[in-house]
Amino acid sequence: MKNPEAAIITLSDWLATPAGCYIHAWERACLDLLTADIFGFHAVQIGLPQLPALAASRMTHRWQTDQHASSLADTRLERPVVLLHDFEELPFATQSLDLVVMPHVLEFAAHPHQVLREVERVLIPEGQVIISGFNPASLWGLRQSLHRLGASGYLPSQCGLISLPRLKDWMQLLNMALDDHFHGVYALPFSSYRWLNRCEFLERAGARWWPFLGAVYVVRAIKRVRGMTLIGPAWRKSAAQLAPGLPVTNKGQESQSNILQTE
Repeated sequence: MKNPEAAIITLSDWLATPAGCYIHAWERACLDLLTADIFGFHAVQIGLPQLPALAASRMTHRWQTDQHASSLADTRLERPVVLLHDFEELPFATQSLDLVVMPHVLEFAAHPHQVLREVERVLIPEGQVIISGFNPASLWGLRQSLHRLGASGYLPSQCGLISLPRLKDWMQLLNMALDDHFHGVYALPFSSYRWLNRCEFLERAGARWWPFLGAVYVVRAIKRVRGMTLIGPAWRKSAAQLAPGLPVTNKGQESQSNILQTE
């Protein structure tokens, strides 16, 4: 069984490494792009406060939560942690949130499917969830898998990589429809800024030729409710509603006779 406390601390420390900073920069830009155009009132980021996923969101209420007390005393965070809780039991009312963002949460959870089940519960119908994770089908994931053969680990320890097809299956079972997804970070798994920056040409090539082999993925899904049909407002009214009892043809004929009399 995974130790959530140890795993999260390891992940936050790893973000300060050259590889972690490289990942952080790409994910920050991607999350800003995704959250900027999602409208609503209540948004929550669960876990990893070192990565401000709601910085570009324009929702009225935005909260940051975590599950270990050390985040409360961290003054370097852009958005302070306001709530500590177990990720498998979210302290929010059913159908109360418009957006939930979980950066690298499922990989360190003992029961990731239960975390997703709780997210589905607290989202309103048509609410959205954004999840980021490390891609096991990448060079970074391949290097991490060598850790089980005795090699040094590259990604954070205690990280249970979850493939994108597996995540899609979980979402489908919970009636969450995948809306969009992004892959990024095609640089070779080096451990220094110098060599990572030299792989800039691979970012352009990877995005074009092997997009699904990026080291990180970010997915956005929408909670669907069966049997529900959203009806938009009636912006325009018919002529009969504006002038009940007055036929449109008579009105047109009356206007035409006025024009003829004027002539």
